[in-house]
Amino acid sequence: MDATPHPWIGTSGWNYDDWSPEVYPPGLPKVRRRDVYATHFDTVELNASFYRWPRETSFQLWHDALPDGFRMTVKAPKALTHTGRLRTVDEWSERLATDWARLGERAGLFLVQLAPSHVAELDVLDSFLTALPPSMRVAMELRHPSWQTEEMLEVLRAHSAAYVVMHGPKLPSNLWATADFCYLRFHGPDPARMYVGEYGDRAMQRWAEPCRRWMAEGREVWAYFNNDYQANGVRDARRLRSLLGGHAPGDGGIGDQPTAGTVDSSTSPSSQQS
Repeated sequence: MDATPHPWIGTSGWNYDDWSPEVYPPGLPKVRRRDVYATHFDTVELNASFYRWPRETSFQLWHDALPDGFRMTVKAPKALTHTGRLRTVDEWSERLATDWARLGERAGLFLVQLAPSHVAELDVLDSFLTALPPSMRVAMELRHPSWQTEEMLEVLRAHSAAYVVMHGPKLPSNLWATADFCYLRFHGPDPARMYVGEYGDRAMQRWAEPCRRWMAEGREVWAYFNNDYQANGVRDARRLRSLLGGHAPGDGGIGDQPTAGTVDSSTSPSSQQS
């Protein structure tokens, strides 16, 4: 029997001032934050690429500077997802393939987040996934309610792309697995505001249940916490990692044991599954 897949769990970005002193020692230069982060987690979701796609030299730098075993997930640029609405993929495919090759074995997943107002266009989604470089493992965050259909799932399955299981205010939270890996994004437990609040032990215990099931099926679990304010996401990420049997790549200074916390039912996954 194959071994249970390693859980890849981290945060959305690493460059936050309010992570000091819990994560970053006081006075640590910002340019050192990436290296310190990599002693806490073995993966990160790069969000800066959404606002401005990095230079070619940046991908090579990450490949050379990040430690062995680290994986960087990269978020698609808004010029492709929000402005281009997936229709300009042919203009991007060559550059994406080149930059992905530079990232090499440090490459994680390619996160594609659509605008909440982007209604379902299954033919566009199919064309988009067809045009992407085959070297990229893709996860789609489809926020508009019109995407939440069996027809959408069929398109993702056909391309071995993951449906992003998301949690946050006014976001659908469906436990759907469409590839040999699952992708979860936690935007925060506050029912009114994104990126704030701490999920705590009880919520992470509930979320660990579907993750364990997927891992038992042989699927990788990738999970990123976007509730970055005051390092809430750091603590929640460590909670979930501990529950799934993961471990820190280095000492890092923060223990892996879950800390006390309470949540309400709004932080739990829905019962919808596939």
